[in-house]
Amino acid sequence: MHWHGVFPAITTPFHDDLSVDHQFLAHHVRWLIERGSRGIVPLGSLGEGNTLRFVEKEAILQTCVEAAGEIPVVAGVSALSTYEAVELAQTAERVGCQGLMILPPYVYRGDWRENREHFLAIGRATGLSCMLYNNPIAYGVDVSPEQIAELASLLPNLDAVKESSTDVRRITAIRALIGDRLKIFVGVDDLIVEGIAAGATGWIAGLVNAMPEESVRVFDLALAGRHDEAAALYRWFLPLLRLDVVPKFVQLIKLCQQEAGIGRETVRPPRLALEGPERSSALAVIHDGLRTRPSS
Repeated sequence: MHWHGVFPAITTPFHDDLSVDHQFLAHHVRWLIERGSRGIVPLGSLGEGNTLRFVEKEAILQTCVEAAGEIPVVAGVSALSTYEAVELAQTAERVGCQGLMILPPYVYRGDWRENREHFLAIGRATGLSCMLYNNPIAYGVDVSPEQIAELASLLPNLDAVKESSTDVRRITAIRALIGDRLKIFVGVDDLIVEGIAAGATGWIAGLVNAMPEESVRVFDLALAGRHDEAAALYRWFLPLLRLDVVPKFVQLIKLCQQEAGIGRETVRPPRLALEGPERSSALAVIHDGLRTRPSS
């Protein structure tokens, strides 16, 4: 497992009856890989994992593994209970995933002792390489740099962390404690250039679902230290990247996919597709980005 580069947190496509569209899912995975993605991450927040039944999650992982070929599939592991999360991790290993992205439990916001044991149980359930997903804004659980360091000392197969606190100082704080022990991935789209400058070497990306060429390009430019070129592309991209960091990011990114011609905006309830002024405002941002899209 090589934790480096742009890993799309892929959306889950649905038919009109809200069943999973596996044909498009496989096409989307191959399309993203052809455009430079270095890993595929299904079942995350953007993948509407909390609306999927266990059997659907297993089938999605199988489709992604088959479509991805040698590119690693990193399964998002989240559940109400530690028991179910462990079962999902073991299922991911069985169907051929190469990594796990470990989330806190849904709903219950435990203390550090409880969350640590949850993370350890998942990580120890398989031999797969693991990434910890820290997103205190979405899940109400904040894993501090000191706690991340502790977890890294207890879990040998913890190899990366997705840092989504929106505080770029967390990256330097983690590195100050444990050096290069963990690869650090940026987990919010509108912080990627700043995150790379602080020491991140990967990106769990959202807008990549609609615009993979631009996502890979801005990442590569920033990592190579080509600051002026990265800054120019980033300025164009930022209004779109900010669609990833608001509560309705799933609807917004799926709408962006639809307008870019690579997907549909269909979401599962309780989410509903955007409408009215909210939709018009989003479309204005998306259409302006598409109109001014830089040439390759």
